[in-house]
Amino acid sequence: MVMTVSWLFLLQAFCFHADKELLRPPRIVRVGLIQNSIALPTTAPFLDQRRAIFQKVKPIIDAAGASGVNILCLQELWTMPFALCTREKRWCEFAEPVDGESTKFMQDLARKYNMVIISPILERDVKHGETVWNTAVVIGNRGNIIGKHRKTAYGKIVVNICYGRHNPLNCLAFGLNGAEIVFNPCATVGELTEPMWPIEARNAAIANSYFVASINRVGTEIFPNPFTSGDGKPQHADLGPFYGSSHFSAPDASCIPSLSRYRDGLIYQTWISTSAGS
Repeated sequence: MVMTVSWLFLLQAFCFHADKELLRPPRIVRVGLIQNSIALPTTAPFLDQRRAIFQKVKPIIDAAGASGVNILCLQELWTMPFALCTREKRWCEFAEPVDGESTKFMQDLARKYNMVIISPILERDVKHGETVWNTAVVIGNRGNIIGKHRKTAYGKIVVNICYGRHNPLNCLAFGLNGAEIVFNPCATVGELTEPMWPIEARNAAIANSYFVASINRVGTEIFPNPFTSGDGKPQHADLGPFYGSSHFSAPDASCIPSLSRYRDGLIYQTWISTSAGS
């Protein structure tokens, strides 16, 4: 199913089927991915930027809840522009504790829709010298914070943030430890990685017998001050454009059509498989 809501976002839905067993009932899990552009220019006050993104993604999360999504993953650092590329310290102001504003926002939605939400944020570790981390908070379907790589009510999930997808030992370790779905929230641009984007995820799924959910953002984010990317090229004020194309890959080598390269969107996938073990 593909449905376009022209003034909001693109919604796509697909289904992976497994051979029906005779002695065990099927297990049905619906997994959603959200990609989006920022909501305000990067020159706007930081608090306004964050809250504008909240307002932008909430209708998409509501659509996921209405569609019966069980596990939802947002893009890398979804609460802010992807400002790590600038190497400017001031963007660390977006960092927040694990139980900060964005997590509380997601906890309410997780409880409302009985949905596990993976929320990748810039974390400020207040217990260890305010160290800043690129973190994915996993919020349980009861609104509880359950960590990063834990078993949820809907299966064994793993979060492999951004560049981790290039490390085959990461992918192997997840499989050896029983992962069923690996989420890879990213912020990546075409010149760097687009040729690898559909290949790496499918290879990991095939080699390690799990599903891979790949999430990227969309749009071009222009920053107030030019920066370099360490590649010898002149300074520039943007990293983009980010190419979206969020999608799912399966261990049988199948891969569903991806979301748009340009538009905000929600894509969800229904798995019909054998019952989960204990």
